[in-house]
Amino acid sequence: MELLTVLALSLVSLLTFFILLSWARQHGYQSLPPGPTPIPVLGTPKYMDLRNVTMKFQKLSQEYGTVFTIWKMSEPVIVLYGYETVKEALIDHSDQFSGRPTIPAMHAFSKGYDINGPRWRSLRRFTLATLKNFGMGNRTLEMRLLSESKSLIQAISETGGKPFNPRMFLACTVGNIISSVLFGDHFDFQDEKLQDLLAYTSRFVSAISSPLSTLCNTVPALLKVPVIRQQVLKSTKFLAAFVTNYIKCHKETLNPDSQRDYMDHYLMKIKEVEHEMDPDFCDTSLLAIVSGLLAAGTYTMTSTLKFSLVVMAHYPDIQAKVQQEIDELTKSLRLPEIIDKPQLPYTNAAIHEVQRVLDLSPVALFHATTEEVKFRSYTIPKGTIVIPFLTSVLTDPSQWETPEEFNPGHFLDEDGQFRTRLAFMPFSTGKRSCLGEHMARMELFLLFSALLQNFTFTLPPGAKRQNAKFLNLNKHQIIASGEICAELRSLSK
Repeated sequence: MELLTVLALSLVSLLTFFILLSWARQHGYQSLPPGPTPIPVLGTPKYMDLRNVTMKFQKLSQEYGTVFTIWKMSEPVIVLYGYETVKEALIDHSDQFSGRPTIPAMHAFSKGYDINGPRWRSLRRFTLATLKNFGMGNRTLEMRLLSESKSLIQAISETGGKPFNPRMFLACTVGNIISSVLFGDHFDFQDEKLQDLLAYTSRFVSAISSPLSTLCNTVPALLKVPVIRQQVLKSTKFLAAFVTNYIKCHKETLNPDSQRDYMDHYLMKIKEVEHEMDPDFCDTSLLAIVSGLLAAGTYTMTSTLKFSLVVMAHYPDIQAKVQQEIDELTKSLRLPEIIDKPQLPYTNAAIHEVQRVLDLSPVALFHATTEEVKFRSYTIPKGTIVIPFLTSVLTDPSQWETPEEFNPGHFLDEDGQFRTRLAFMPFSTGKRSCLGEHMARMELFLLFSALLQNFTFTLPPGAKRQNAKFLNLNKHQIIASGEICAELRSLSK
C-alpha cells in the first residue's frame, strides 16, 4: 500500500510540475496577439482541430481582431485573418514569415529532405528552374497538355451522356502530365501502372493528413513509439517504392548529354555535389520531392477540375457564356491554346472564380517566423508557427463584391476584360507560394476550356441545383463522389 501511495504522489507531483511549467510558458509570452485562454499542457485543442475551422476562426476574429493567438499545447500559434493582414505578413514581411515549422509526420517520411524542410531554399530554387527549363510555362508543356486533352475528351465522350463521376478520367489525365514531366512516362488510361500511381498518391495524401498523423504532429513524441510510427508511414511506402524504382531505372539509363526529364536533371545535380559533406541533393531528397510533387499535383489539380465541372452543371447560364466565348474565338476548328487566354476573359474569370469558391486549402501550409518579428503592435518570437487563413482572404468582403456568390464578374473590369485581384490567393502568396502554381494555371486553363468547348455538363436527372455556399460546404463529397452528365456538343454549327 505504501508503494502505491508513493507512486500516486509521484504521479501527481509530476503532473503538477508539467502543468505549472506549461502555465509558466503560456503566460511568459506577454507581447503576443490576444486569443482564447489556453488550458495548461493542452493549449486550445478546440481551435487546433482544423476541421470546420471557418466558423471557429471567424468567431475568434470578431472577438480578438485580425491577428490572434491559439495554442498547440504550450506553443503559441499566430492566426492571420483577412486580406490586409495576410498580405502584410507574407508579402510586406516576406522574409520574416518565410519559415516552415517541422511537420513531424512528414519529417518521418522525408527526414527533412523536402521542399518544406530546413533545406528548402536550394531544393525549391533548383526545382523551379528545372521545371521551367523542362517545359513549365512554355510550348513544350502546352503541347503535352493539348495531347492529353484529346485523350480526356475521347474518354468522356464514351459515357454517352449518362451520369458518371469524372474524377478518375481527370486523375488519369493529370497523372500523365505530371509523370511525363517528372520521369518521362506516359500511360494509357487503363494502364495498370497509371492506376497504381493514382492509388499510391491517394494513399500518400491520406496518410500524411490522417487523424493519426495530425495527432502525431501535435504530440511528436508519439512517433517514437514503433507501432505508431509504422502506422503513420504504412501508406506512404507504396508511393515511395514506386518512385524508388524510377530512380533506379533512371540511374541505369542516365545519359549526361541527353537529359530526359526532371529526374535526370536531379541525378546530374547529385553527381555535381556528391563531394560535399552533407549535400541537399541526394537520393533521399529526390524521393521526397518527387513523391510530394506527384501527390500534391495530382490531388489538387484533379480536385479543382472536378469541382469546376460540377459548378458549371449548377450554373448553366455561366457555362453557356464560356462556351460562346470559346466558340467565337476558335470557330470550333481547334482546341483553345495559351495564346488565346487574353481573348477569353470570361473563361479565365470563370476558372479563377471556381478556385476562389472551392477554397481547396483554407489554411495553406503553416508558416513560421525566421526571426523575432515586430508585427503591428505585437512581438512574435522566432520560430513561432503562423497560420495564414486563406479562406478569410478569398471571402473578404472588403475585397470581393459578392463573396458568398459564384460570380465571374469578380475578375472582369467594366469593359469585360480580365482583371487580376490581389486577394486571389488559392496558391498562397509570398516566398512560399505553391511551387507548381504556373503549371497548375496552364493545366486548368487548357483542360477546362477544352472540356467546355466539347461538352455541356448537366446534373443527373432529379438532382437539384445548389448555390456556391452549399457547393463549398460539400466540396469534399462532391470531389470524391459527385456525378454529372457530359453531353457532346455539336461543333459543326
